[in-house]
Amino acid sequence: MNFCPNCGAPIEFRVPEGDDRKRNICSATGEIFYDNPRNVVGTLVERDGRMLMCRREIEPRRHFWTLPAGFLELGETSAGGAARETLEEAGVQVRAPRLFNLIDVTHIGQIHMFFIAEMVGDHYAPGQESNDVRFFAEDEIAWPQLAFPSIHRTLERYFADRAGGHFGVHVESLAAADWHAMALDRRPRDVG
Repeated sequence: MNFCPNCGAPIEFRVPEGDDRKRNICSATGEIFYDNPRNVVGTLVERDGRMLMCRREIEPRRHFWTLPAGFLELGETSAGGAARETLEEAGVQVRAPRLFNLIDVTHIGQIHMFFIAEMVGDHYAPGQESNDVRFFAEDEIAWPQLAFPSIHRTLERYFADRAGGHFGVHVESLAAADWHAMALDRRPRDVG
């Protein structure tokens, strides 16, 4: 940020009084502009033992598989945003979303939240950001074709909890090294 979005004055990048880190500050008014993490929200929708997944039509990770998810918008609850993303990406309406997995991805300034939700009706279809939508059994998932490490971790936790007969709420952090190690050598290939 070079200029104040409110008045156009130059921005100073310095530690404001009473703070412990550098912030963007308007040189004319002293207004502080915080750069905070972005929230990614999505759902786990299971039908007949199979998980709803979308094949991405957009970058990053175009043609890789993911759970329906995206950035939370202002004015939305996290569960409401997850439901909206599921409708936008997979054409699926959901109800009763409940938090399942929260992953701090600090090196990219994001928090990923996934909710278990119930599908309403039978309709599903790719949205603008997806080129394919399918339901996969656990053994049909092409794990190397998952778009992001947080999707991999969330699915692993889901299937482990399902096998154990109880779904808990999980909270974890993925360090940069773990994120990059999980993302290595993942090239898109056709899945069934």
